[in-house]
Amino acid sequence: MKIDLNCDMGESFGAYKLGLDEEVIKYITSANIACGWHAGDPLVMNRTVQMAAEHGVGVGAHPGYPDLLGFGRRNMDCTPDEIRNYVIYQIGALQAFCAVHKTRLRHVKPHGNLYLTAVEDEATARAIAEAIVSVDPQLLYVALAGAKGELMRRIGEEVGLKVVYEAFPDRAYTPEGTLVSRRKPGAVIKDPEEVAERALKIAKEGKVIAVDGTEIPLVAQTLCVHGDTPGAVELVKRIRQRLEAEGIEVKPMEEVVG
Repeated sequence: MKIDLNCDMGESFGAYKLGLDEEVIKYITSANIACGWHAGDPLVMNRTVQMAAEHGVGVGAHPGYPDLLGFGRRNMDCTPDEIRNYVIYQIGALQAFCAVHKTRLRHVKPHGNLYLTAVEDEATARAIAEAIVSVDPQLLYVALAGAKGELMRRIGEEVGLKVVYEAFPDRAYTPEGTLVSRRKPGAVIKDPEEVAERALKIAKEGKVIAVDGTEIPLVAQTLCVHGDTPGAVELVKRIRQRLEAEGIEVKPMEEVVG
């Protein structure tokens, strides 16, 4: 059994530092790097791509809405054409830093509310998928695992992309299979042992326990952990240790999806 371990990174901005990227990078296999619109800037992007390349970690673009103040977590009334070009722009910016550091951009994972909108809205999901395939059809497209990710999966495959299914062991799930809003208490799970258990259940059984105690089918090929969560380093370290102790290989996305 194989699974990828990804983390959203490069989300510092100017004088503001966010996340524990330098420590977390040691335990993950893929990095979703902010492209300057919800977070990140050219200096941060450069450092993060370089660090990922040095650690042999797969580099992915993490495009979001143009919403620095809201960290890309607010709704924005954008047309599909705007979204398509916003995503192309951000992928291109990160590709340039990949070229500088002689590494290859491997995947694209939408950020924040852009991601959540794509789960529900066909026009948004299609605009993102078309943007990715127009830049490089070999890029992997990261979509929400489970029934709620079906729209993203279908459209990604329609335009010719290989889709990677993602689950979140450090986030609470609703019985419908969506992530609990960060505005609600308990949306982010901080206990390393609990998160490691959830990661193992997803990897081995293809299930996650929702907030009401029900089990939701959730077949995933990559697990996301958040580098800005309190205790993030211990959390991601514990997940990796637990998976490997159970005989599950932690490998980059490309090796997991084949």
